[in-house]
Amino acid sequence: MEIPRPEYPRPSLRRGEETWMNLNGTWFFEIDRANSGKERGLQNQTEYSQKIQVPFVPESQASGVGDIDFMERVWYARTFDLPARFDTEKGHVLLHIGAMDYEGEVWINGAPAGSHTGGYTPAVFDITDLVKKGENRINITVADPLRTPLQPSGKQCERYHPYGCFYTRCTGIWQTVWLEYVPKVYIQKVKMLPDVRGEKLDIRVTLSGNAQVCAIVTYKGKPVAKGSVAATGGTAVFSLPIPNPVLWGPGEPNLYDIEFTAGEDRVVSYFGMRSIEVEKNRVLLNGKSIFQRLVLDQGYYPKGIYTAQDEKEFSRDIALCMSAGFNGARMHMKIFEPGFIYAADHAGYLLWGEFPNWGLDITRHEAIGIMLPQWLEAIERDCNSPSIIGWCPFNESFPGTNTVIYDLVYQITKLFDPTRLVLDTSGYIHAGKTDLYDVHDYEQNPETFAAHYAPLLAGEKPFFNDLGGNAGYDGKLPFFVSEFGGAFFDIDAAVENSGQNSGSPWGYGDAPRTAEELYQRFAALCTVLLDNPCICGLCYTQFTDVEQEMNGLFAFDRRPKVDVEKLRAILTRKAAIETKF
Repeated sequence: MEIPRPEYPRPSLRRGEETWMNLNGTWFFEIDRANSGKERGLQNQTEYSQKIQVPFVPESQASGVGDIDFMERVWYARTFDLPARFDTEKGHVLLHIGAMDYEGEVWINGAPAGSHTGGYTPAVFDITDLVKKGENRINITVADPLRTPLQPSGKQCERYHPYGCFYTRCTGIWQTVWLEYVPKVYIQKVKMLPDVRGEKLDIRVTLSGNAQVCAIVTYKGKPVAKGSVAATGGTAVFSLPIPNPVLWGPGEPNLYDIEFTAGEDRVVSYFGMRSIEVEKNRVLLNGKSIFQRLVLDQGYYPKGIYTAQDEKEFSRDIALCMSAGFNGARMHMKIFEPGFIYAADHAGYLLWGEFPNWGLDITRHEAIGIMLPQWLEAIERDCNSPSIIGWCPFNESFPGTNTVIYDLVYQITKLFDPTRLVLDTSGYIHAGKTDLYDVHDYEQNPETFAAHYAPLLAGEKPFFNDLGGNAGYDGKLPFFVSEFGGAFFDIDAAVENSGQNSGSPWGYGDAPRTAEELYQRFAALCTVLLDNPCICGLCYTQFTDVEQEMNGLFAFDRRPKVDVEKLRAILTRKAAIETKF
């Protein structure tokens, strides 16, 4: 049987093929609904009652389990033979789990290897002292207390049946499990900050020890720059000149390759030279006004739920959106797989990174201590991606929240990554510092929709999400309509009567009767935003249907509902803000 998801799982920082081993495939599996597995000694067992295909969650068809009830805890077990080339006397053996939802613990040969909390970011364990030559046993348990108010879970449903905009739950491992062999002193992480104006790349390399760090930059195989510096305290900080930089942008995925060596270690990566900033009410990409033509992408797949069955699905989805005229996406309420971001980098496709804050009651005093470490882990994982132009730590926060939290997270995010835009919270409440002012507006009537934003032209306050406690727009920031549209249309059972919009399936507003009517509404709403010189971007809800939420431009299986060329003709013409300046 072929190993599912066999590709190298960390495309932004690669070592040679001989340095890693994919552990995806068939594992023994146990659902621990009573959360009694530890007391029963499951961490010491080689086999369990079921089998599962890793890295797919047990709720999914692709996993081979397909159990959609709540699982307080799940268990995984398998054996593996340590490759002879993984010499524990000369180097380290690392166990990587791309993501597991939510609280994971690992044992190797019955000995604890460590734990990780957070359902969306990687877990890494040094298991050098726990493995042996020949056969080894690995046990992993993952707890998923979804119904607690202290777990960020995005769109995962806290009820048995999915409803509204809440979908099937995802428990346990949902990204690749793999072993990696590294030297005694090895490169742990790299942070690269492009400086377009300064024509340089600022670099920070973190090591497990000290060594001379060397870097070589090439563009399409031709040498560009090289340099070296000795690490002190496990860190090497230096800059490389990038003369006359070839810029990365939408549809222009110009990428530089970079190779790092430190002692016996060698890794390869890539970067894009691009800048993103705001100037008054404009967003500037590489110094030029840009209109963000974004689509809301929730990163769900019919058979794998959170997990794509094949890495080709990432490029396919991006290609579909670009063919419709979109130049990017909000990665909505989920931290996407690294493969998707890699595909966006190589397509010239703009992204907003977002934290799946729903499920976490931010009004509780414990919440910030839960959210912030996970959020910074996500930023650290993806900080070198040129496609990510902004970060959004919260979505649709409601009144009653201590707004100091939004300001705190904004400031920390900017300190951690000064190269990108930060939106304090998308939709509803803006009370702290933010780089853009955004609204969510699901008005379906184009005339009423246009009236919402006409005041911008007169320097007056436009529509905003007035739920109480929200500061209205003051005219000093770029204005972004980051959710709109979302009309319900089922291509397999076209709606005969408008107004059919209750229960499951659903969408926003009166349902269009035909695909042409859906297109006309899309065109009219988008035209309002494109033609307003005070608006810097749009984000249409949404790319595909997701389960019962059937308001996508594409069905859940990626069939188009509307002639894609018609969508493209609307979206690709110049926006007013691009021609005004």
